[in-house]
Amino acid sequence: MTNIPDDYLERVYAGVLGKLIGVYVGRPFEGWTHQRIVEELGHIRGYVHEKVGDPLVVTDDDVSGTFQFVRALEEHGYSPEISSEDVGKTWLNNVIEHRTIFWWGGRGMSTEHTAFLNLKRGIPAPLSGAIRTNGKTVAEQIGAQIFIDGWALVAPGNPKLAAKLARAAGSVSHDGESVYAAQLWAAMEAEAFISKDINHVLDVGLSVIPKESLVARVIGKVREWVAEDGDWMKTRQHIEDSYGYDKFHGVCHVIPNHAIMIMAVLYASNDFDEAMHIINTCGWDTDCNSGNVGCLVATMLGLSAFQGPYDWRGPLADRALISSADGGYSINNAVRISYDIVNIGRRLAGYNALEPPKAGAQFHFSLPGSTQGFQLLQPSGSEQSISATLQQRIDSSHGPGLAVDVENLGQGQGELEVLTQTFTPKEVLYMKTYELMASPLVYPGQTVTTKIRASGEGDGKVVVGLRLKAYSENDELVAIDGPSTILNPGEECSLIWTIPDEMDSQPIQKIGIVLNPGASNSYRGTVWLDSLSWTGVPNMVLQKPPQKSCEFWHRAWVNGADNFSKSSFLIAQGQGEGIIIYGTREWDNYSVTIPNFMIKFGAPAGIGIRVQGLNRYYAVFFTEDKRITLVKALDAERIELASEAFPWELDQKYRVILTACDDLIQVRVGDVELQITDSQYTSGGIGLIATDGCVSADSFIIAPSLST
Repeated sequence: MTNIPDDYLERVYAGVLGKLIGVYVGRPFEGWTHQRIVEELGHIRGYVHEKVGDPLVVTDDDVSGTFQFVRALEEHGYSPEISSEDVGKTWLNNVIEHRTIFWWGGRGMSTEHTAFLNLKRGIPAPLSGAIRTNGKTVAEQIGAQIFIDGWALVAPGNPKLAAKLARAAGSVSHDGESVYAAQLWAAMEAEAFISKDINHVLDVGLSVIPKESLVARVIGKVREWVAEDGDWMKTRQHIEDSYGYDKFHGVCHVIPNHAIMIMAVLYASNDFDEAMHIINTCGWDTDCNSGNVGCLVATMLGLSAFQGPYDWRGPLADRALISSADGGYSINNAVRISYDIVNIGRRLAGYNALEPPKAGAQFHFSLPGSTQGFQLLQPSGSEQSISATLQQRIDSSHGPGLAVDVENLGQGQGELEVLTQTFTPKEVLYMKTYELMASPLVYPGQTVTTKIRASGEGDGKVVVGLRLKAYSENDELVAIDGPSTILNPGEECSLIWTIPDEMDSQPIQKIGIVLNPGASNSYRGTVWLDSLSWTGVPNMVLQKPPQKSCEFWHRAWVNGADNFSKSSFLIAQGQGEGIIIYGTREWDNYSVTIPNFMIKFGAPAGIGIRVQGLNRYYAVFFTEDKRITLVKALDAERIELASEAFPWELDQKYRVILTACDDLIQVRVGDVELQITDSQYTSGGIGLIATDGCVSADSFIIAPSLST
């Protein structure tokens, strides 16, 4: 059993931030040598993405794998006995081949790609990642280590459990020294919750791996060099001379990178800024190494880790991108991730989940310094800039919130937007290497509620309104405004808005509030955003937008099919099952109507509801033997729950109505009606499914279904 620390939530939040910061610092120069970094960028002290023309927050395997795979505990039960085979099933449910999470470098070159193909071909974990299956070179690359932080964060102060979970997870794709490195690092991070003594923490890590392993022997040498050198530059050179890339086969072996990680924390475990400086200036697999080091040091120090001279948190603004088949988890933030990890950890330890802050509001700003992706934006065309800052603070009368401090909001200065992303930003077009799969977080028909107030010491009145921005023609963002109110100093109110279905099926990319002085000459003061939330399921018609020049409507679908036409809802799958998914795992009781569903080739084919990945959903299938069936997908199984004869034909249009209400799943196709009761999946999005063929739909009508 794990004893949950009193400061567990804040320490996990620090660890998640440390991971994100580390990855995003090192990502722009991943794979560079130390010598090239020093020559072209100098010593790394802060973010350098702008120097190489990259966005700061990008899709990256280190972030996606770390925070997606630990959710295997949600899919397969909160048990410390979770197996490699279970984690492998979570891979197959959430990883889309050639598109999400991994570097798809080819069989025998990319360890994760190799393991994924093994899983897909029916080789279960841990054989999927074993040396006897893939060979020593493939199995001992770095990947087991880079995805490991989540497994440590769910085991605070319990290094043996962290190492056990790390071994189960790492063995899906890796073996040998790579898994030892993952176990050791996970144990260290778990121990970091209760100790700031890096040598003790390292000894705990060594206790969970074989003493004769190469990882253990390398750590022994690194410790000797650190004690003798007293200079990380000298120690780094020792590591390169003895354990550099030229000493190992493969693209990115674990040993060189693990050695410099150990070196970095031995020199700078008490200084996050210096740890980032050392590990990133060292070179090699910088985003991976920096992410692991950042998570360990920040977990050890807590949120005080970020109080040095560098502003790590401001530019990040809690943002994270997680590319997987769970599109509703892709546009994410460190607060949401932290609460999810903490609740997994609490359930593993036998505790109940935390009570959601502020009645379950998606944006609640409860953790110190949290902005949850909200940023200040001033629309172009304003005559002069508005002086304003954004900061999470605690109001003595109301508790935590997001404070917008305004100095000069006056006539002629336009508006001040305070918005957060709810879907893929345009910057995705410039991201390299890793594709982002995502669905929007919020939709027409859902009801948005925000609680706001103006500080009592303000000067003047301020108009505050709800605003969202959706994609439109040429993939430009257009503003759609909801209700607004005039706040006098000291006033507070709630704004409630059911989002209208007037976006032409285009995704909502941002949501938040907008400030302007209204009829007042000016406003100076603080506007507090206490919370912003949405409830309900969509009530909308989803079809291809009438605009010819746009593509983000297409990107709003998670594409798990071989081909997905950009001109219509038409998918083709060459072999096996392909699915495109729309929506989030928060959708619960709703119906989806497809007026014109058509099978053009192959079967089974159909429509999914409460879709929770590639292999977890309910669906109506048109089968090869001319039947309509209700099916539950459960990992590799497709379980038939109800069936009736139906003489369907290729290239014929069928009206399909599929409904989920509590534990009742119903379908109607023509005169055929089927229904079943099952409670495994209580929520999820919709899906269009093809097997060895091609299917199409002209539109999807999504509406609430009434709970019984």
